[in-house]
Amino acid sequence: MTLAIMSALLDEQRGLLEQLSQPRRVQRAGRTFWCGQWAGQEVVLVLSKVGKVAAATTTTTLIEAFDVKRVVFTGVAGGVGQSVNVGDVVVAQAFIQHDMDSSPLFARYEIPLYGRDTLACDAQLSALLLEATHAGIKSARGHFHHENSIQDQRVHQGLIASGDQFVASAEGAAALVNGLHQAGHALLAVEMEGAAVAQVCHDYGIPFAAVRTISDRADAQAHVDFSAFVQQVASPYALSIMREFIKLV
Repeated sequence: MTLAIMSALLDEQRGLLEQLSQPRRVQRAGRTFWCGQWAGQEVVLVLSKVGKVAAATTTTTLIEAFDVKRVVFTGVAGGVGQSVNVGDVVVAQAFIQHDMDSSPLFARYEIPLYGRDTLACDAQLSALLLEATHAGIKSARGHFHHENSIQDQRVHQGLIASGDQFVASAEGAAALVNGLHQAGHALLAVEMEGAAVAQVCHDYGIPFAAVRTISDRADAQAHVDFSAFVQQVASPYALSIMREFIKLV
């Protein structure tokens, strides 16, 4: 069964291409797909680009054109849960679109005609990803030059919110968290693609799992921290976690 590994940005997937044996490059839908084998698994690597529409297009193409049977997303996110700090890792249990609002026709956050506001990740695939995440960050620690700043990182599992907005103010993050809290949702992190991937995978019946390294606290410092963190921490994490994950699937 072909496995797709998706990320939004190049640095979130740096080092993964080198793991493929005899990689084959395919251009489709304005994206570059790399097909090959990794530890005996058929794998397709692709950058979705940023945002929900781009992520949905990429996921649909993976399923329709590459016959992908499992999808994993790896990247970074802003931490908004109280106990979620920079350097922590969140494995998604479910996704919600924080900018979905078709009220009064449908309840706030509800996906129109789906009868739900959250979409769960695949339990079995997510369990394997959680196991790989624990092992991966443990083995990755030796790669960091500033290990003291990330030695207390934690692995979380729970709800991630997606929206077409880079959340970069404490006020905006608080409003987002409070709104979802009032709707009965405890939010851990926020990003821009996962809920769209989850919805497409739900439509096709394709197992989906996602892991996000926390690059910032979705506040005014988010844009300052972002680029350096992705290169120095999130990229080695992603490679290490995916190395462990590929052994398990």
